[in-house]
Amino acid sequence: MKICLFDPSIENNDYSSSSNLGDLIIQEAVNRELISIFNECEIKRISTQTYLKQEQIRTFHNCSLIFVGGTNLLSSKMNEYRQWKISLFNSFRISNAILLGVGWWQYQENPNLYTKTILRCALSNKVLHSVRDNYTKLKLESIGIKNVLNTGCPTMWPLAELKPDEIASSKAENVLLMLTDYYQDIDLDKKLIEVLVSQYKTVFAWPQGRNDLEYIRNFNLPVVILKHSLESLDDFIKSGIQFDYIGTRLHGGIRCLLARKRSLILEVDNRAKEIAIDTGITTAQRNNFDYIKQWIEKPLITKINLDVKLINKWKSQFNAKHDSIS
Repeated sequence: MKICLFDPSIENNDYSSSSNLGDLIIQEAVNRELISIFNECEIKRISTQTYLKQEQIRTFHNCSLIFVGGTNLLSSKMNEYRQWKISLFNSFRISNAILLGVGWWQYQENPNLYTKTILRCALSNKVLHSVRDNYTKLKLESIGIKNVLNTGCPTMWPLAELKPDEIASSKAENVLLMLTDYYQDIDLDKKLIEVLVSQYKTVFAWPQGRNDLEYIRNFNLPVVILKHSLESLDDFIKSGIQFDYIGTRLHGGIRCLLARKRSLILEVDNRAKEIAIDTGITTAQRNNFDYIKQWIEKPLITKINLDVKLINKWKSQFNAKHDSIS
């Protein structure tokens, strides 16, 4: 069985990897779920970051199903902000794409006519879509796309099995920091690093985005910076170093939660805030240093709530064998 995946983790259709390593974290989860549902499927990938050419159009026409895999690809003005680069003309050609853990870009007004047209043309009106928060679900419903389930982000689905005692409630000796190059606030980020330096033995930092490393270095503060690679993060997690995670990177933080690390995700836009409303992951406004210090110093039990019934409802509609996560 051939499946087409519109994939944000590749920058172009030469299959260069996205410089935002959070996209790779998301795609690992998308791949895991598609393989769990369809077993021996062949996944044909098309970048969401570049416009379609005839070769890509032939690709999805030769596939049984078309999925759109993760990240905040949707927006209220898709004629202006094009995370998913499809033209109005090509949306008619796609016609039956299925969302898997997709989100909405920032807090916005109602979708405009262009967005309504392109999404109603490109997305299936028969198959249930999976979105990662209720905000995205409401935006789609506002343009008449009602076949939507709020399943949460697939990166988080394994956390349905999390038991409260699996993540330490008290402060670790060290901390892992992540900042966001395209949401810079020099004063707040400098203050955050200074707080972490005062509270922890060693501050490590992982640069998830292309320019995160340079941004962190510019503070000239005592931070041990890891390499810009997913392997570097995973090696650090497996190293045996005891650490908390604090930072503005959502999916880097989820990677730490999956490894059962105490984590505080700092909100820079709607993503972490909306997912926290739905699932209970621990977040804070990036300027709320009173709460950040309180979280560091005082014990807190991590509780995460995922609607397993909705996740399994989305998965089971494909009438294929899959492992229940309940």
